[in-house]
Amino acid sequence: MSRRKKVAAYRATILFCLREPHCVADLEYFEDGILVVEDGVVVEVGPAADVLARLSADVPINDYRGRLLLPGLIDCHVHYPQIDMIASYGEQLLEWLEKYAYPAERRFKDAAVAAETAEFFVQQLLANGTTTALIFATVHAQSVDAIFAAAEKRNLRLISGKTLMDHGCPLDLRDTAEGGVEESRRLIERWHGQSRLGYAITPRFAVTSSKEQLRAAGKLAGEFPEVHVHTHLAENEDEVKIISHRFPESRSYLDVYQQHGLLRERSVFAHCLHLDEADRGELSRRGGAIAFCPTSNLFLGSGLFDLAAAKAHNIRVGMGTDVGGGTTLNMLRTLAAGYKVLHLQQQALPPHEALYLATLGAARALYLDDRVGSFAPGNEADFIVVDDSATPLTARRSAAAGTIAERLFALLMLGDDRAVEATYAMGEPVYARVG
Repeated sequence: MSRRKKVAAYRATILFCLREPHCVADLEYFEDGILVVEDGVVVEVGPAADVLARLSADVPINDYRGRLLLPGLIDCHVHYPQIDMIASYGEQLLEWLEKYAYPAERRFKDAAVAAETAEFFVQQLLANGTTTALIFATVHAQSVDAIFAAAEKRNLRLISGKTLMDHGCPLDLRDTAEGGVEESRRLIERWHGQSRLGYAITPRFAVTSSKEQLRAAGKLAGEFPEVHVHTHLAENEDEVKIISHRFPESRSYLDVYQQHGLLRERSVFAHCLHLDEADRGELSRRGGAIAFCPTSNLFLGSGLFDLAAAKAHNIRVGMGTDVGGGTTLNMLRTLAAGYKVLHLQQQALPPHEALYLATLGAARALYLDDRVGSFAPGNEADFIVVDDSATPLTARRSAAAGTIAERLFALLMLGDDRAVEATYAMGEPVYARVG
């Protein structure tokens, strides 16, 4: 006897991207829309009048009229072990790592700490409407086990990996070139492709890896082309100077990664503030992607990301919160910071492009746009219900909006976790706002 399929419908104002939008008119927008999900997968989306005429009478309809239904948000770069030292005062990148990040990560030698923190972190992602993330763990294998276990419990699409560090970092946070990569291999074999999980080969940055470790990590990436590579690139000027001294044979910081086999499709580089045109051209040609992390770049005083230059080279770009250097897990707050970073450079971030960078554009950066980031039929049904009247101010501003573009922009500038009413993964509720 065949199993009955689970079908449900969701009625709301629906907004999403099917392609990179050049104006608001390029967005898919249904003022009164219906999303139909079958066994966790999108089967149809469209105007309520049209969809209801075809929908079986026994399909339950979740009525969210008055709210926005958006694809689940995607975070292309974040550190879950740093959640407890978010908003730590002062310092730029290298001093901040020594004073705050490394001591926080040292605690993950304890598997119980890793498990408790992973549970808290994943729940915070969902409370902020993030359903997919590329996440740094620590040098400890149990930190990877913990974040994958927390994600698997909720059937989330999540990518993570063991941090590789064998040089220029505290001795008790070092692995070895061979041992770190072999531990990564075991984690790949244990977790990659299980449920909705993916592995990322994760050298922290070239500052904290020997040439031998980078070479071994690149070899591992060649053996497993379907996994991601996740690291930092050109975040801070002092960091760039260290790289130029340690790797004089390389043309640039990016060239270090390329020479060691770590620049390819599914390679995601956080920050990329201090690149030249040759770097951008090579990133584009090799299929690498950038995580734009504005709250972190501002908080650590690292610099301003040049989105226009990345777009000119057709580089894949998605948003990253970069907690704990970043100051929020909320993608609305992150996009608001991104708008200001670009405005300082006489660049624009209109609402349609902001939505793209946090959904379909981020999915493209992770090479997951055939699975998440939009409501294309066949995609996994990860979505959020957004209430842009959740506070008196946002309610007043939303009521005054004359167009969907104005309404979306006001949400991006004023919204936060209070706007996230519900979060769904594969059509199942995984978070509901209380009160």
